[in-house]
Amino acid sequence: MKRILLIEDDVALRENTAELLELSDYAVDMAPNGRIGITMAKDNPPDIIICDIMMPEVDGYGVLEAMMTEEKTRHIPFVFLSAKTEHKEIRKGMDLGADDYITKPFEEEELLSAIESRLAKAQILARQENQPEPEESANGMRNLHQLKNYFWDEGEELTFKRGEAVYSKGDRSNNLYLILKGVVKTHTMDINGKDLITGLYKADDFLGFTSFDENIPHNETATAVEDAEVVAISKMQVKSVLKNNQEVSLELVNMLTDNLADIKEQLMQMAYSSVRKKTANTILQFVEVMNTKPDAPIRILRSDLATTAGIATESLIRTLSHFKKKGLIEIEGRDIRVLDATGLEMME
Repeated sequence: MKRILLIEDDVALRENTAELLELSDYAVDMAPNGRIGITMAKDNPPDIIICDIMMPEVDGYGVLEAMMTEEKTRHIPFVFLSAKTEHKEIRKGMDLGADDYITKPFEEEELLSAIESRLAKAQILARQENQPEPEESANGMRNLHQLKNYFWDEGEELTFKRGEAVYSKGDRSNNLYLILKGVVKTHTMDINGKDLITGLYKADDFLGFTSFDENIPHNETATAVEDAEVVAISKMQVKSVLKNNQEVSLELVNMLTDNLADIKEQLMQMAYSSVRKKTANTILQFVEVMNTKPDAPIRILRSDLATTAGIATESLIRTLSHFKKKGLIEIEGRDIRVLDATGLEMME
């Protein structure tokens, strides 16, 4: 049985996470702060460390640095678990040598998947410890977080006001993008001339993927929903990096596959769901992308909500009024605040 050291100062989160891991057949040691965690890791090295960042006495960065200075702990897979979501914070952790970074609140599958993949990698590397690691051959990349750091270091920083296009349908897809701040939508016209939103992207998301082999035209437009900052980098430059980093390439493929699954689910919703369910799901989708706090309002054009849901704007407005009367949402001008997320999720 693999053993996990969980370092987390929040008692409820620590105990709940430990229970989740134990139900998944892991043995879990718990530490309430970084200082105790360092001692436990050195005295009895675990198979993997899951560590919060903001903690008393010694924070997560201090724990990672302590692990990296000891030969018997420096190769232990290290995953940050934190509410700090700014790219600079993620980058700091990855530059120090962390293997992954999961933001709170997290999905059960996300945490378990990260643990399984890092343990598998550690096992493979242990078998090949006398062979050079292929991921160190080019840019020292091990995961998508470090690819994002590469974008940050090598890319051109661009800013877009709300409503400005990052790229337009028909433009040559010479660049790939990483969003640093703000929200960007991708959209296109259907055969009836209606604008259809095909995706929503937030800070730390990639944008602009087409073929790596050809600079084919973009088949949709990307527009800033709110003021946005992005970094752009040549697609050929990224292709060169990925050719020498197989693990990063695999993570990228998995990410794109998940994105396709989300798009298919959205299309199924648009095709078969009721107007109320489409509207409810779309509101929740925008809340997830645009907010860091569940109770904060979102400011979004009604037309953007309608085109994402695949319904007429008039139908959307009537449905929003119905939701307001039912106490599911609160409307103040253009702002929408969700009062009952569960009620929206259960909408039929």
